Amino acid sequence: MSTNKKCECGCGADTGFQAPLKALNFLRAHAHGAAQTVAVAWEREDGHVYRYDLAIPARIHPAMLPGVRHLVERVAKFVLWSAGGWKLYLAGPDEIVKPVAKAYTKKGARAFDYEFFKDLYGRPIETAILPIRKMPVTCEREVVVKGNTNGNRIGFDLGASDFKISALKRGKVVFSKEFPWDPRNRPDPEYHYEKLSAGLEEAAVALGGKVDAIGGSSAGTFVGKKLGPASLIRAVLEKAPEKKEIARNLFTRIEEEWQCPFEVFNDGDVTALAGAIAMKRTGILGIAMGSSEAAGYINQKGALTGRISELAFAPVDLNPNAAKDEWSGDAGVGAMYFSQQAVDHLARQFGMKFPKAMKLPERLKVVQAAMEKREELALRVYLMIGRYLANAAAWYHEFFDYSNLMILGRVTSGFGGDIILNTARMGLEAVDPMLAEQIDIFMPDEKARRLGQSVAAAQIPTL
Repeated sequence: MSTNKKCECGCGADTGFQAPLKALNFLRAHAHGAAQTVAVAWEREDGHVYRYDLAIPARIHPAMLPGVRHLVERVAKFVLWSAGGWKLYLAGPDEIVKPVAKAYTKKGARAFDYEFFKDLYGRPIETAILPIRKMPVTCEREVVVKGNTNGNRIGFDLGASDFKISALKRGKVVFSKEFPWDPRNRPDPEYHYEKLSAGLEEAAVALGGKVDAIGGSSAGTFVGKKLGPASLIRAVLEKAPEKKEIARNLFTRIEEEWQCPFEVFNDGDVTALAGAIAMKRTGILGIAMGSSEAAGYINQKGALTGRISELAFAPVDLNPNAAKDEWSGDAGVGAMYFSQQAVDHLARQFGMKFPKAMKLPERLKVVQAAMEKREELALRVYLMIGRYLANAAAWYHEFFDYSNLMILGRVTSGFGGDIILNTARMGLEAVDPMLAEQIDIFMPDEKARRLGQSVAAAQIPTL
């Protein structure tokens, strides 16, 4: 989000925003009749693969080559952070795909991504450049969820400062309680296990001791039911790395002890599931704008796919001079457009002042208060986020087959949330009128909010 050119979304602001879809559509327009294909695929656990193909002109002018290469690398990164993976497959001209393969090495431009996924999957990232005919095809895990309510069920939702457990008896909530905890500062994984086990035992008592299924929602990344890098076990990873595997196997340990159908997914997916159950929709991409950008996905069949959906690190802006995420160090990723970080960055860019010691949640409150007073600078912040979201909605649709974009989180609270929603809807019509007819951008209603993630999670396992 530099200040050297006008925003491509048409708002006239000096942000330098470069919509990836605009570059992609430019290539498509010049590829018909004389095209070649660049294919990007990431393989993750159990042989699951997500593949994306893009058509490019058969002959690329040398002046266009850096831009095409940059777009392909951004596509590779988006697929990685949306689906996950430990092996990158590429097909296409060497001058395009070889630099992309080099980026995903220990000392390459995407060294952060390399280390993150090496830690997640317990193996280094591999790359393979193949002929297009030998590229793997998309093959994804699907867990269809229809809102199972039979039997005695327990659902849990693990957050950073508390966790919630609910017990359902034939679909009726008979127990619901929040338990305070401090997992981020506890280096002994026994703390996490004992706290969660105690909560589950309390819920089981409310069910008369008979538990037929357990479903869970948790912050963090997953490989199957194994917890990857997550704030919940950060203290373990940093202060007691020798206990890392114990912490990561928390849920498999719980599953073995309870001996009943057990499923756990990241909190973004379960948020999308809650919306799907409450609002009777499928094909939902949920975007939570909080301290960062969280995401979840329910496909058109109503299935969870096992993707990691960490869109906070997925690119939405091609501008190499855009604001950088402080953790990954990469520019133009979702966390800087759809979160408290985005509100802070835009507010300061538009002239709002904050004390240096003020934390992001407090800065958000200041902007929200200004928004309720209809102050111009605050209005510009929310208008800009809405315009970014309009472009992202079309870009996300390249990788997620969805017809409902659900937005939620603290950034969407109050009048500012209405501005984001309405601006995104109108903006999508300008970006892609046909797509705007296919996608409903909405915020969850009170019924979906009341359902809660722990209750939704309890309905995932099938008896």
